[in-house]
Amino acid sequence: MFRLIAEPLTDVDWKPYGWLQRADTDPADGTDRLHFEWDDVHVNLIHHRRDEVPATSEGLVCEMLFRHATHTQALFVLNCAAVVVVAEASTEFASPQDAERLRAFLLQPHDSLVLHRGTWHWGPFPFSEPRVDLYNVQGLRYAEDNDEVNLAELGLATEVLTRETA
Repeated sequence: MFRLIAEPLTDVDWKPYGWLQRADTDPADGTDRLHFEWDDVHVNLIHHRRDEVPATSEGLVCEMLFRHATHTQALFVLNCAAVVVVAEASTEFASPQDAERLRAFLLQPHDSLVLHRGTWHWGPFPFSEPRVDLYNVQGLRYAEDNDEVNLAELGLATEVLTRETA
């Protein structure tokens, strides 16, 4: 099994996958835009439970990734630390080397991020709490635009650790 250590979320490291929100006083505020090809922007509260994914004694196991070709997705972590795994939209998952394109990020309460259209993602999932609550902005019809890659079937399942568990 591959292993990833969740890194802190920074503007520079997140750039290939999306962007982080900026203060309204930042000159770069507004340079990035949300996109909803089907004009179906939708806001809701979602959650992910720790027991939705396999766990090891040290971390969580990422067995699949999802992506949306028609819209960006914005997430705001409400209540606890969580991890998210991502890969750039161009990743094909055709060989074991593609597992090297996966990145894991540790999210804290009140972190917010946007996923570019097509960015592969897993989670966020809580690392130690039973459930992470998320403010979510995405296409209402996301289920019709929800590509999936099964990493486990490809032999690319990845254990995700935090620095504390590594």
